[in-house]
Amino acid sequence: MTEEHSSQLQSQTDTTGTDDPPLEEYKSSLPGFLGTIDTAISRIESVLLAAGVLLMAANTISNVVGRFVFQSSLFFSEELNRILIILVTFAGISYAARQGRHIRMSAIFDALPPRPRKVMMIIISLVTAVFMLGLAWYSTQYILTQAGRGRVLPSLQIPVWIILVWVPVGFFMTGLQYLLTAIKNLIEKDIYLSTNVIEGYEENEQEV
Repeated sequence: MTEEHSSQLQSQTDTTGTDDPPLEEYKSSLPGFLGTIDTAISRIESVLLAAGVLLMAANTISNVVGRFVFQSSLFFSEELNRILIILVTFAGISYAARQGRHIRMSAIFDALPPRPRKVMMIIISLVTAVFMLGLAWYSTQYILTQAGRGRVLPSLQIPVWIILVWVPVGFFMTGLQYLLTAIKNLIEKDIYLSTNVIEGYEENEQEV
């Protein structure tokens, strides 16, 4: 197993391990334009997740301080947190796909020999990509419907459709992530759970 593969190695079933590699700037191993797309998605995920979590923490702390120190809560705190929860959730599904951390029903998959597992992983990735991109399309149509109704949030007085923008964005990035995973499995000899996570091997197993 090469050094690159060793750094990408992850258990097929462990999603809560404490031996993950330290966080560092993501560098796509996909060639050319595909690598550029992969890296761009990674950076967007990082910005959205970091901004969402930090703003949510700051908003919640400010609201608590205002309530117990100044006897006055922030009137927009609940609505702002609702917006940020949507942002973090749908940016998070793309991040989870990149890390190969979505829940998988893998009993049949794990029982197959390497080559059928690879074929199945390509099919799974392509089918999931189609569903995610389809959901991105339908959620965009829903947002357009909401925009036509002209509804606004009671406290912030901003259009409701604006807080839903992150839904199709998250679905679209997740769809691209699964599409890139399928391509990664087509051009590499090993089996990849995502563009940067190779399927785990037991000590007595060998690579494809």
